[in-house]
Amino acid sequence: SCSTVLNTLHFITKPLSEEEGNFSLAYIITIHKELEMFVRLLRAIYMPQNIYCIHIDEKSPRDYKTAVQNIVNCFDNIFISSKREHVVYAGFSRLQADINCMRDLVNSKVQWNYVINLCGQDYPLKTNKEIIQYIKSKWNGKNITPGIVQPLHVKHRTEVSYREYVHSGVSYVYPAKARKAQPPHNLTLYFGSAYYILTKDFVHFALSDARAKALLEWSRDTYSPDEHYWVTLNRLPG
Repeated sequence: SCSTVLNTLHFITKPLSEEEGNFSLAYIITIHKELEMFVRLLRAIYMPQNIYCIHIDEKSPRDYKTAVQNIVNCFDNIFISSKREHVVYAGFSRLQADINCMRDLVNSKVQWNYVINLCGQDYPLKTNKEIIQYIKSKWNGKNITPGIVQPLHVKHRTEVSYREYVHSGVSYVYPAKARKAQPPHNLTLYFGSAYYILTKDFVHFALSDARAKALLEWSRDTYSPDEHYWVTLNRLPG
């Protein structure tokens, strides 16, 4: 029962400070295994003023999906992504999973300030309040997407076309023989972390700007596009 979930797992049920209550965070969590670890993560980052989009890998077992749904049903501010992907490591599907959640989050009623993406094997080292204070102190109005100009040793990721293979529980990315065209709009590619903290304005930009859409389409057959997509967009002038 939901009361058992809330009480035995000690979920926080009200903002712990006025500062936190006035600064909502959105979370995107992509998961595919280890239910107990996911619950520990969720419990550690949960605040009633925040909002959480959970993307479950479409390949995950049915009982795992059901268990996650049962937990999510106990909360008004946690939901399953409306569109789910068969996620392949280093494939475009991993980036698409985040974008699916972003579309849901921008349409939510919660007026969140920043979005943070995590995977099911993450765990926070800071409290909700410490995260907010860090964002405000150094990054207010800016995105955290660390990266550098595309290094030579990862040029292959965007020079040839890659394909996702998913069959009978086996999934991987493999290179095709076709060479790719240059990035659209003469964009300079940057590479960095697939993980980020983004402003709501930037999310709206990423979902609507013509350059962002063109880069997304171009990135469909690249290797691990989530490691160049966000950081490249964030380096655009303005």
